[in-house]
Amino acid sequence: MAADDRRGLTRRRLGAGALALGGALALAPLPAAAAGAASPRSALRPGSPERAGLLRAPLRRLVADAKAFLGPSPEHPWYAGAVLLAGRGGTVALHEPIGMAVRYRAYDEKTDTGIEFPAEQQIPTTRDTVFDLASVSKLFTSLLAVQQLERGALELEAAVASYLPEFGRAGKHEVTIRQLLTHTSGLRAWIPLYDAPTHEEKLGLVFAEAPAVPPGTAYLYSDLNLISLQLVLERITGRSLDVLLHEEITGPLGMRRTRYNPPASWRPGIAATEDARRPWSGLDRGLVWGEVHDENAFALGGVAGHAGVFSCAWDLAVLARTLLDGGSHGRARILEPESVELMFSDFNTAFPGDEHGLGFELYQHWYMGAMATPRTAGHTGFTGTSLVLDPTTDSFLVILGNSVHPVRGWRSGSAPRVAAADHLARAVPVRPAHGRTAWFSGMASATAATLALPALDTSAGGARLRCALWWDTEPRADALVLEASADDGATWRPVPFTTTRRGGEPEHRPAGAVTGFSGRVWHRLAADLPAARGLALRWRYTTDRLYAGRGAYVDGLRVEAADGVLFDESRPADAARIRAAGWTPSAD
Repeated sequence: MAADDRRGLTRRRLGAGALALGGALALAPLPAAAAGAASPRSALRPGSPERAGLLRAPLRRLVADAKAFLGPSPEHPWYAGAVLLAGRGGTVALHEPIGMAVRYRAYDEKTDTGIEFPAEQQIPTTRDTVFDLASVSKLFTSLLAVQQLERGALELEAAVASYLPEFGRAGKHEVTIRQLLTHTSGLRAWIPLYDAPTHEEKLGLVFAEAPAVPPGTAYLYSDLNLISLQLVLERITGRSLDVLLHEEITGPLGMRRTRYNPPASWRPGIAATEDARRPWSGLDRGLVWGEVHDENAFALGGVAGHAGVFSCAWDLAVLARTLLDGGSHGRARILEPESVELMFSDFNTAFPGDEHGLGFELYQHWYMGAMATPRTAGHTGFTGTSLVLDPTTDSFLVILGNSVHPVRGWRSGSAPRVAAADHLARAVPVRPAHGRTAWFSGMASATAATLALPALDTSAGGARLRCALWWDTEPRADALVLEASADDGATWRPVPFTTTRRGGEPEHRPAGAVTGFSGRVWHRLAADLPAARGLALRWRYTTDRLYAGRGAYVDGLRVEAADGVLFDESRPADAARIRAAGWTPSAD
């Protein structure tokens, strides 16, 4: 018992916490590294796509697509430059700088153009270029908080005001540490702290802020949550956030290019951000370069819970590897595996679409693209940064861009993030269930791909379709449907089927469709077919115009009846009769 108390956050306490949340938290161990990936806890190292267990061609397309966003996207460049990093297991298979770290000295609002530095003064990005991470900084604050949970200095369900009494004003007395970490405190997105003249008055604005909605009733992403968490951490540890970051995370992990308030000597190796002037910025600062872009973080002295950390792609890869390996890297351990699980487990089951672990966002296709799974964790930053970790495939993606250079209005959406994530997801191979190839639906948005069998005579009854099925789609928006037609394709009706994962129970699909996440493993499919003299079968995969998952695969198609085999894909003559529109044979 005493040992449990010293550890603070034990698996037994995690279980109790799940019950206290009404079963909202279901913990499962992080999966072992996927086949073909390097073993956990190995030193992070550069290597080939093959060594990482990745396909080379999608990584080439990742870089080509990223470079396209250096041009009009659709009117202005999405970023002036970026560093792209992708890996799997302990291998970084892609580490590519593109574009310029420093290109513009100012922005001309009258002509909506960037005023460039002379060519000899512009600075290209390199692999080591340091970027302002913006809100990706929230992950570091969250890590520091989870460390304190683990050590027993914080309680997840404790009121913030029990550590920071000033916070309890204006109806915030019941806001919990968990609600800060999962953005369910009810606080609005931000307030202009930079307008207050003194540090004490800035903090006073936070303390006086009332929730916009009752705590725990809605998901509202808010910088104020992580600023408040910073104040809690500093109060209970007696150390400032920048000192905590160095002593507890970046120092032990050897992340030498990650810190708040980089020194002036770093400036030539830092990507510039915005020509910050009113009205588009809250402050008149001119070109921001080597200092934090976020106005509130700047007003707080550059050290803030919501923004202010600067880092490079390799350092973030080290952090990614550490978390995917259960909290350790090399000889350093910053968290226990049970604590890492808290960051990859959804606490926001009451708010579908806003899945969230402690600090990390989960299952967000809008920037994770086809890497998104219920366990995929990540975060974005306003300056053009993002980090995505996929425990299912043991892969990670870092995109560091200066998309507010020269001005924030040029950038919109997350198209480069989605494109890069889609390509990395495609680079993780899906091996056919049978033979050398399987039918692949592709990953395009706004498409309807069909895979059709020839008309079969099932009039004797008892006909059954069997095959192997693999799917991972944007939930609800994109679906894979099995359909049948008995009138030469004039009308099509869904065919109910069951799917069975290895070691699992059969799942009945009465609508004849699947959508969402299947575990990225093959399932056995069985479907009883209607009786008809000329029954046509087809798979139809439809996607909306926004995002797409990893797609769908079908393999080993076989139709049996009481009097024999009506169709078998393994027979060349039968395989030749399959009609594919949008589907392609894939060996991966």
